[in-house]
Amino acid sequence: MADWDPHAFTLALLADLRANDGVATSGPMAGRHLLILTTKGAKTGEPREAILASTRDGDAYVVAGSKGGSPQHPSWFKNLEADPIVKIEADGKVLEAKAVVAAGAERDVLWERHVAALPAFGDYLGKTEGRVIPMIRLEPIK
Repeated sequence: MADWDPHAFTLALLADLRANDGVATSGPMAGRHLLILTTKGAKTGEPREAILASTRDGDAYVVAGSKGGSPQHPSWFKNLEADPIVKIEADGKVLEAKAVVAAGAERDVLWERHVAALPAFGDYLGKTEGRVIPMIRLEPIK
């Protein structure tokens, strides 16, 4: 896989999602409903895009700060902690949203629902070295 270019893969996936209302149509993500989260870089102030799996909680989109089970939080999570007003592209819509990090029992319920809908996330717990994976509600700003 020496020829694999992660930047080119991400650009192609972004284009695919935008062209198909948030559903990947090719490659290893084919058939998956994903959202594009745009945060403001905590240090640079520049827009930063991340492609994430999500679930729903009422009107809110819910994402996990899993980073594939890494012991560190993903950079997009650090960005939304610095500025919780984000842009999301999901289901063919572009929305401004406020990111709210769930805590306690609410976090646990969101995690359980997320894993029930997306079972692969359950495998991440053994890799985090004790880090609690944050659950974030992306609440559309009306």
